[in-house]
Amino acid sequence: MAAPKKGRRSPGAQGYPGRALAVILVALVALTGGMFISGHTSPRLGIDLAGGTEITLTAKNTPGQANAINKANMDTAVNIINKRVNGLGVSEAEVQTQGDRNIIVDIPRGTNADQAKKQVGTTAQLYFRTVITEANNAPAAGNKPSPSPSGSPSSAPSSSPSGAGKNGASAKPSTSPSPSSTAQGRAVTDAVKAAGSSSPKATSSATPSTNPSAASTPPPTSGAAGVPPAVQKQFNALDCSKPTQMANAGLGAQPTDTTVACSQDGKTKYILGPAQVDGKQVSGAKSVYDTQSGEGWIVTLEFSSAGGKKFADVTGQLAKQQPPNNQFAIVLDNQVVSAPSVSSAITGGSAQIYGNFTQQSSEDLANVLSYGALPLSFNTSDVTTVSPQLGGEQLHGGLIAGAVGLALVVLYLLAYYRGLSFVAVVSLLVSAALTYAIMTLLGPAIGFALNLPAVCGAIVAIGITADSFIVYFERIRDELRGGRSLAPAVQRAWPRARRTILVSDFVSFLAAAVLFICSVGKVQGFAFTLGLTTLLDVVVVYLFTKPLMTILARRKFYAQGHPWSGLNPKSLGVQAPLRRGRRTASPEAKEA
Repeated sequence: MAAPKKGRRSPGAQGYPGRALAVILVALVALTGGMFISGHTSPRLGIDLAGGTEITLTAKNTPGQANAINKANMDTAVNIINKRVNGLGVSEAEVQTQGDRNIIVDIPRGTNADQAKKQVGTTAQLYFRTVITEANNAPAAGNKPSPSPSGSPSSAPSSSPSGAGKNGASAKPSTSPSPSSTAQGRAVTDAVKAAGSSSPKATSSATPSTNPSAASTPPPTSGAAGVPPAVQKQFNALDCSKPTQMANAGLGAQPTDTTVACSQDGKTKYILGPAQVDGKQVSGAKSVYDTQSGEGWIVTLEFSSAGGKKFADVTGQLAKQQPPNNQFAIVLDNQVVSAPSVSSAITGGSAQIYGNFTQQSSEDLANVLSYGALPLSFNTSDVTTVSPQLGGEQLHGGLIAGAVGLALVVLYLLAYYRGLSFVAVVSLLVSAALTYAIMTLLGPAIGFALNLPAVCGAIVAIGITADSFIVYFERIRDELRGGRSLAPAVQRAWPRARRTILVSDFVSFLAAAVLFICSVGKVQGFAFTLGLTTLLDVVVVYLFTKPLMTILARRKFYAQGHPWSGLNPKSLGVQAPLRRGRRTASPEAKEA
């Protein structure tokens, strides 16, 4: 009968333990190097350990929303604010209600807290409205234009050829000379181009000298077609350079109303028609850098199927109008982000907002649009700096408890396993080093912040890791009691110990995963740390503890069962093997 073929040994088997040790050593060096390269050599701390900022938002009543402040809307606002804040990378931020009208937002120190402060209370009500009239911002005093037809919005385009450039730009320079301000009605079949304050005015014709009073582009006092007199009066008196008037422009107007609004820079004021598309029909938004057109940072919008169809219909109608009635104002919280001109229907269910965006401003706009509008309006009633002193005291107590527990584990290992305790202690140190490095790198990578529950999860992991070593050591001892020498015992004990370790760690990881999914706030930190350390336990046992034990089994101190090795046959109750020669039958055999 042919002898069975020997299988190839894996890197973790008896013949190649050095390879597995090399793998975990390289991983540890790479993670440590990544810490110093990134400049983050310590984990980010949560608000309970590092302190931070606490923002109190109070819901306010607005016209048309008499019964809007209720539990359902407050819970919706909490969910949206939580997504916005954590979307900025402010992990471990806590958002919760307090009473009937207040929302408390806790933002840890060392994060984008200032940026978050600007966005937590932003209502983010987005509407696409048609532009009826626009004008350079100016107070009502001193602007008494002649109500002649030459000052009406419809008469200016007739003085220039259809499709020509903005001839008025040479007579009156634009306030923001961007590439989009030099071409009237440029094609925007796949994007919305921001015209801003450089859009053509009613008097931007090639013959500005025919009516000197109209050259100053005053707001039309005679009233544009379809504009209610009250709205026209508000428009004439509106001064967007005053923060109070700018903030209150169009306040309380419903989506179906004609209203007034200011541009975000306060340089232009508008009369806007009813909303044609609202932010609820925007399915997603993101900030991208446009390298093709050279516009810089832009915000891309994706509409729902119904919103995309409606957007295409409206832009198709606007493309047939003359300036400024071919403009589409993008209104965010009653302020015009941009007022693009449209030359053809925008199909495909997507659009792009171009403007003088920086990377930060485009990311801010995309973030608030991605998670929708708040159902309520809020005032920031209080901003408080939270001291880390209380959390620091609790952390100090927790670390002392962890150190005492670790010391007791080490003393137990020394007393019971003696030389084998060296393997356990070194494995614990390797696991601790990997955990520390990964937590440090996860801070800038995914915004992970270490809080008190997370520290508790790391302390609990000490017991889980030590339990894996004990299972393996006891399996080795069982093999020695069966009469095998140390080297074969180490190899034969591994499959049985591996199954037990994997089942135990799987149960721990499953519990951590369920807790992470079902919990909120700081409890998620405990679950995340517990799951992470459980995975690292498997890695350390496979790539460090088992190979190290294989190497030590070849050493005389362990192989010959030194009394201090923890593998002494006498202390384990191993009986000496029978001498060679004539065997005597046992009493049990004689009875049989």
